[in-house]
Amino acid sequence: MNNIKFQEFIELIMEGASGSPATVAERLGISERLVYYYVSVLKKEFKAPVAYCRKQKTYYFTEEGKIDLKWQNPKK
Repeated sequence: MNNIKFQEFIELIMEGASGSPATVAERLGISERLVYYYVSVLKKEFKAPVAYCRKQKTYYFTEEGKIDLKWQNPKK
């Protein structure tokens, strides 16, 4: 899994600007199938409350929170 693309996907969701699976796939330069995989990883591995709004055609988080995939040094 490309962590940079995954992080970009998360950022699009947080901005409320992901769009449909086809749209987000095109924006990120990935396949639509990979978008569905990213959603499943968010739900299963990160327990993120991600959902899709058919009316607005975009992914969104149903609760406040954040996912941080960057290395953090506790000594800094």
